[in-house]
Amino acid sequence: MSIPAELQKEADRIAEIARGFGLDFYHTIFELVSYEELNQVASYGGFPIRYPHWRFGMEYEKLEKGHVYGLSKIYELVINNDPCYAYLMDTNALVDQKLVMAHVYGHADFFKNNLYFSKTNRRMMDQMANHGDRIRRYIDRHGLERVETFLDGALSIENLIDPHWVVADRRRPARVEEDEESMPSVRKIPSKEYMDSFVNPEEFMELQRRKLAEEQQRRRRFPERPERDVLAFLMEYAPIERWQRDILGIVREEGYYFAPQGMTKIMNEGWASYWHSRILTEKVLDDSEIVDYADHAAAVFSMPPGSFNPYKIGVELWRDIERRWDRGQFGPEFEECDDLEARASWDTGAGLGQEKIFEVRKLHNDITFIDTFLTADFCNRNQLFVSTYNERTKRYEISDRDFSKIKAQLLWHLTNSGQPIIAVENGNFENRGELLLLHDHQGVDLDLAYAEGTLRNIQRVWGRPVNIGTVVGGKPKILTHDGESFQDRDE
Repeated sequence: MSIPAELQKEADRIAEIARGFGLDFYHTIFELVSYEELNQVASYGGFPIRYPHWRFGMEYEKLEKGHVYGLSKIYELVINNDPCYAYLMDTNALVDQKLVMAHVYGHADFFKNNLYFSKTNRRMMDQMANHGDRIRRYIDRHGLERVETFLDGALSIENLIDPHWVVADRRRPARVEEDEESMPSVRKIPSKEYMDSFVNPEEFMELQRRKLAEEQQRRRRFPERPERDVLAFLMEYAPIERWQRDILGIVREEGYYFAPQGMTKIMNEGWASYWHSRILTEKVLDDSEIVDYADHAAAVFSMPPGSFNPYKIGVELWRDIERRWDRGQFGPEFEECDDLEARASWDTGAGLGQEKIFEVRKLHNDITFIDTFLTADFCNRNQLFVSTYNERTKRYEISDRDFSKIKAQLLWHLTNSGQPIIAVENGNFENRGELLLLHDHQGVDLDLAYAEGTLRNIQRVWGRPVNIGTVVGGKPKILTHDGESFQDRDE
């Protein structure tokens, strides 16, 4: 339901302050909900209406138990949409509501202005409801079990898209039809001109041309280059019914909508935290509210040893960028300075911090954010380190404090949101109509149980055996699922 007039007045005041700081966001609508309603919306990925599926119920049960037992609490929920929707929990104190509002405006600014969100559907609230209607119609026509089984398989491969396509040309190249000039030519048997129609009859020549074309097609790479958008490939080439193709399209569209959020988690949460902190402490809170705010903020920004808190790391890195560009701690002259005392006291009075953070907000994702702006000084100040699992003690322990290794581990975890990189290599593997996928092995083997389930679900869509080339235990392997069994063989 809509928020009371008192809260709306605070929301309008905070929005005006946020715009005064330079934030730019779509009109934002706040709704006041109970914790049960908030958990329900959160279980749907932030949307009030989705298609029916058991995984949403499972997510709701987890959130509900987390709240009841005090294990977790949802502080804010905001949807990338125009207008932007956000939810306030009716049991929160006023200071918490102000914190959430300011935080939401930070997110809303990031959604509107970050490059990786530039091609997301700004009417996704309506589109999600439309998706729900379409799938409910398919359930009415084809039965719950059949539709849910296919949807289960589609959702298990929802991450097999090309996340960087969100900033590229979203149009897929059309199939190129061959014209007569590109058709293969068949060598004739030498003969006199008047005998040519008998020695090289047209029916025979046409048959030879077809055979040669089929051979060329078989030898031609299909697809021409590795295709990371596996869902799009299946939509285009798998022998499935129209309603199944539409369900794959629904899952793919929603995957591309959510992909930028996974690519910018640290930046986005850090940006919203940076701005809620400034807005509240500089413009909104009075003396009686500061202590409560500090207590609640401390819980959000806490980072016990061995943990990784995107709110904490994100906000501190934004502040570090602002500080460095305000003091001129960038560029060749500063980088070439090897005097530690001079570097620490370096201050040219450049005053470029605000300009720089808005520029970074627009152009970067988490990987480029960490790769470009994480420094050894930052790691030392925030006590970052590399941890590894000790089989003997059965716990994670500090293994290294070297900056290059800290950065490498962070980037490795962020690559493809920590998921394996898979691409379609061949749609006619070994000329048997089988599908060959390729795993970009980056030092970590596939989880074989997950690989088996994923290949089984892709096989149900493709209709023929599905293979994946990977590395297992240091040896090249091809894993195969033919619909009945899961096998592996040396490549």
